[in-house]
Amino acid sequence: MKTILSSSLLAMTLLGSSVIASAEELRLSHQWSNKDIRHKVAQMVADEVKAANVDLSIRIFSSKSLFKPREQYRPVSRGQLDMTLVPLSYAGGQQPAYNLTLMPGLVKNHDHAARLSDSAFMQEIEKKMAEDDVMVLVHGYLAGGFVGKDRCITKPSDVKGLQMRAAGKSFEQMLAGAGASIASMASSEIYNAMQTGVLNGANTSSSSFVSYRIYEQAKCYTPAADVALWFMYQPLLMNKTTFEDLNDDQQKALKLASKKAQDFYLMEAKKQDSASAEVFRKAGVDVVEMTPEDFSEWRELAKTTSYRKFVEDVSDGQRLLDLALAVE
Repeated sequence: MKTILSSSLLAMTLLGSSVIASAEELRLSHQWSNKDIRHKVAQMVADEVKAANVDLSIRIFSSKSLFKPREQYRPVSRGQLDMTLVPLSYAGGQQPAYNLTLMPGLVKNHDHAARLSDSAFMQEIEKKMAEDDVMVLVHGYLAGGFVGKDRCITKPSDVKGLQMRAAGKSFEQMLAGAGASIASMASSEIYNAMQTGVLNGANTSSSSFVSYRIYEQAKCYTPAADVALWFMYQPLLMNKTTFEDLNDDQQKALKLASKKAQDFYLMEAKKQDSASAEVFRKAGVDVVEMTPEDFSEWRELAKTTSYRKFVEDVSDGQRLLDLALAVE
């Protein structure tokens, strides 16, 4: 009896050890606060995976507590970090094709962005990620607009002679082509630059315009609406080998969680734009919307500035650009 009991205890101990060994924790890093939409997307994936009860958990390191903002893609590609939610253009130095995911006039609105994420263009971008042992779990774009200190900005002629801050090199190239002078700085510096007269206008994301209280320094705001010029692809990425090493149940749970988070991401991104416009209105700032005709003017300008530069710098740039532009 004693021998049988001892054998049973040993079996239970070994079984318990195997359960513990199969449990896995993934590390996810991003640069934003816990109130940000991108953190909420990451948290939703973590919560859904936990609820699936597949011995898999996701530990989130927010507010750039694990890696600096522009230093997150490479650790994922090397398997030093499991997951990250990051603007893909940050890794444009590693894969120049990624710069197309922050290109003026390439995306018209959020529904167009969703179609772009499910297109031959994105399949080509994902192939380049696979070369780095990286895969996409959640696709997502966030939009932005313009502020003017003294005037409204909707079309290229509106920025002529202005000192402008743009979000990204491709936007700087386009604005310079429209006759603006460029002052490069982080979005966190826009407020002081407008307050001191260093800037007459700026371009950044809807969330940054609100979080940095730019409405206190602006006369006019052009938010993302039916059409917008500024869209930035910011996906949730994962090391491909790490994903493939998970068991079938864990992979399935992660995919289902990511699908739910992607739907949420799109819905909340749309809300963010309209909410920013309301904040500016309440602050007494004029709010105007870009028209489809304005958008077309910007895109034509981008073709001779930003797009041309991209094609010159990237070996298969024209093919990738054509694939993106083919998405209606």
